[in-house]
Amino acid sequence: MKIYNMSKLTSKAIFMLLEFAEDRELQILHFLVFLVLYLVAVTGNLLIILAIALDHNLHSPMYFFLINLAMVGLCTISVIVPKSMAMSLTNGRSISYFGCVAQVFFYFIFAAADISVLSIMAYDRYVAICNPLHYEKIMHRGACLQMVAFGWLAGLLYATLHTCGTFANTFCSNIVSQFFCEIPQLLKLACSDIYLVEVGFTVLGCHVGAGCFIFIIITYVKIFSAVFRIPSVHGQKKALSTCLPHLIVFSLLVFSGIFAFARPPSDASSSVDIAFAAIYSIIPPMLNPFIYSMRNKDIKAALWKLLDFAHSTKIL
Repeated sequence: MKIYNMSKLTSKAIFMLLEFAEDRELQILHFLVFLVLYLVAVTGNLLIILAIALDHNLHSPMYFFLINLAMVGLCTISVIVPKSMAMSLTNGRSISYFGCVAQVFFYFIFAAADISVLSIMAYDRYVAICNPLHYEKIMHRGACLQMVAFGWLAGLLYATLHTCGTFANTFCSNIVSQFFCEIPQLLKLACSDIYLVEVGFTVLGCHVGAGCFIFIIITYVKIFSAVFRIPSVHGQKKALSTCLPHLIVFSLLVFSGIFAFARPPSDASSSVDIAFAAIYSIIPPMLNPFIYSMRNKDIKAALWKLLDFAHSTKIL
C-alpha cells in the first residue's frame, strides 16, 4: 500500500472520495437530486438575506442574527454539495489535497459559526422576553456586531485547529469512505499517532458544542418560565411565536447531528454512511429558511414585498 506523507505532498496529490453509485443513470439521478436540494437551499437563504436587508422594519437584532444564520447555511451547503454534484456529472471521484484541506477548513468555520449564532439568538430571545425594559440597552448595534464577530472568530480558530490537527498526519491511503472530506473518515487513514492530536481537538470541540447546547437549554427554561408568568394568553402566544422558529432550527440541527453521529457502531454499508452524512450536512441549511418564513409574519410580508418588487421590475 502506498504511503502518502501529507506534509510533503504537492498540488498534484489527490484523495479519492466515495461515489454515490457506479451506474451512470444513478449518478445522473444523484446529480439532479442534489441540484434541486442545492437550488432550494440557496434560493431560500438568499431570499431571507435580501428580504431582511431591503426591509427597514426588520433592521433589529433578531433579524440581524437571522441574516447571519442564513449566510452560514448558504456557505455550509456550498462547501460540500457542488463538488459532489461535479463528481457525479463527470463520473469522477478525485479531490485535490488542497481541495480537501479547503473543504475541512471552511466546513468547520461555518459549522462552528452556526452553533455560535444559534447560541447568540437564544440569548437575544432571553433578553427580549425576560428583560424587555433593558433590551435596547443590552442588545445595541455594537454588542450585536461584537457577538457575531466573536462567533465567526471562534469558527476560524476551531477550523484552524481541526485542519492542522488532521493534515499534520501521515496517511496510509488516499481512499476516503465518504462523499466529502469528513474528518472521522480521514483519521481512519492515518498511519501515525499524530491523529491523537486531532482526536483531542474533536473531544474539545464536543465539549464546547455541549456547552452551547446546555446554554441554549437553560436559556429556554428561563424563557418558558417567564412566558408562563405572562397573565394574558395572547401575550404568551406572541412571546412564544418569536422563539418557536429558533427552537425548531436548533432542534433540527441537534437531532440531525445525533442521527448521524450517535448511532451505535456497526458494519453498515457505505451507502448508509453517505445517507447519514447527507442528512446532517444538507437538510438543516435547506429547511432553515422555510422554518423562519412559515412561522414569522414579518418575514412573510418582507418576502412578498421582495417578490412583488422583482415582478414589477421584470415587467418594466
